[in-house]
Amino acid sequence: MTDHEPENPLVAAERDIVALGIAVAAIIMLVGTGGSVLPEAIAALLGDGGKPNVILVNALLLNIALIIFGWRRYRELTREIAERRRAEARAQLLAATDPLTRCLNRRSMIEATEALRKLAETRGEAIAYCMIDLDNFKQINDMHGHAAGDAVLVMVCDRVRALLPREAQLARLGGDEFAFVTTFPTGHPERVDDLVVRIYESLAQPLRMPELTVELTVSIGLACDHDIDRATGAEVDGNALMHRADMALYHAKKQGRNRYFWFEPSMENELRFRNQLETGIRRGLARGEFVPFYEQQVDVESGTLVGFEMLARWRSPQLGLIGPDIFVPIAEEIGLINELSERLMEQAFRDAREWDESLTLSINISPVQLRDPWFAQRLLKRLVAAGFPPQRLEIEITESCLHENVGLVRSMIMSLRNQGVQISLDDFGTGYSSFEQLRNLPFDRIKIDRSFVSELKEPGQRSRLVEAIVSLGRGLDLPLTAEGVEDEEILKALKTMGRLKAQGYLYGLPEDAEGVRARLAAAGKLITPRTEPGVTTRPAAKAPLPPHRAAQG
Repeated sequence: MTDHEPENPLVAAERDIVALGIAVAAIIMLVGTGGSVLPEAIAALLGDGGKPNVILVNALLLNIALIIFGWRRYRELTREIAERRRAEARAQLLAATDPLTRCLNRRSMIEATEALRKLAETRGEAIAYCMIDLDNFKQINDMHGHAAGDAVLVMVCDRVRALLPREAQLARLGGDEFAFVTTFPTGHPERVDDLVVRIYESLAQPLRMPELTVELTVSIGLACDHDIDRATGAEVDGNALMHRADMALYHAKKQGRNRYFWFEPSMENELRFRNQLETGIRRGLARGEFVPFYEQQVDVESGTLVGFEMLARWRSPQLGLIGPDIFVPIAEEIGLINELSERLMEQAFRDAREWDESLTLSINISPVQLRDPWFAQRLLKRLVAAGFPPQRLEIEITESCLHENVGLVRSMIMSLRNQGVQISLDDFGTGYSSFEQLRNLPFDRIKIDRSFVSELKEPGQRSRLVEAIVSLGRGLDLPLTAEGVEDEEILKALKTMGRLKAQGYLYGLPEDAEGVRARLAAAGKLITPRTEPGVTTRPAAKAPLPPHRAAQG
């Protein structure tokens, strides 16, 4: 006995058209039997003849019944076949297209790309795969709702489709990510550049809805199945094109969004390095490779050490000592910034507990952390667990946090300040804060960004912006801290501006916990435990803090 593949129900239904054959055969039999039975039956009814042949009468009735059955069955089958074909066509359409925008989906886009690539190959043309991502689309959904977000996606799709050549294929790959593939003459990628520029110009126009107008930008990555600089090159398939366009898109977003790039081999190396960093961050977090470093904060007028700012460092066995500008953005993207930051804070609280009570600890908070409404409660819980006084802690919030969610930030600031924690506005002047926010939000300090402080480096030069920030601080009765103090000229200029705190390489490079402990022990600013449990004391001698100037770099 052999196994057979299941038969297509639609094909089987078509074969049931034999029901029509049954009806036709019955009609033929009706003609044959009716020719002899009907005259006898009519004569019998009129009383002119004897009874008709019973067998022939039954055969006639059976033929009539078969005709009715066969015809009804045939009509039902034809209707069923037609309905099944319509349902199958709808199913194929749904499987191949995005139901919202009516363009192709990710799965069908791969097949369409490969088909277009083969068509272009017969013509001696090349194809370009373009991937489009809407910048900050999540904010549209969060601020205006998903219905508005869906309307934006439809309008973006319509505008892009209106500009594409007839043979081009457009797809929604998922979320706010679109892609199209089009042909162009080999060796002339400027044709695609022109098309992309027109897309940017079209999408730069506001998207108007009945109750809302939205403006957005897009990032675009491009890939070609030939070398874009020469007429010939190694050809790639649809999957490889999508992967390369995705890498070019990632590069565009990393470079600041609202721009486009063609794929280059160096991007693949960059992405490979990023994947290596992601793996290393996950492994390093489990192994405790992330440690706090501390940068001195000094009173400008007296030169007295007043505290430290905690800076994150990664001691990678493979890559060495890595700064936060490398790993913090990646940790935010992969969802590990909360765990990473909280572990560093716990260690910093334990370290700072040994410092003199006059020294404060400043900690930067990621915007991602401030999206968590329970962040303030968790931070206070860790302070209690570490036995570190909240009055000695200063939390630094960047201006971008205010732009994202002022209400939530206000609530967190109030919760922390009620427990004695100081709140500082970091990198002032580089973001979105306004005088109204400074007046209404209860900040305790303003930090002047290093990019402004560096303008004081040249002798005789004065940064009007720094002077304006200092004046603003005086008017609002807010103390100020200057970042990036790297030489004596900057320090000299700051001393003329009033009472400030400063930090930077002029006072020394950031040090780990052991380095800070040795520095404070030498300066008499380290609390050492006595033999009695729970009792602490300070050394009697308090030598002045020795100046420490490190080379810039």
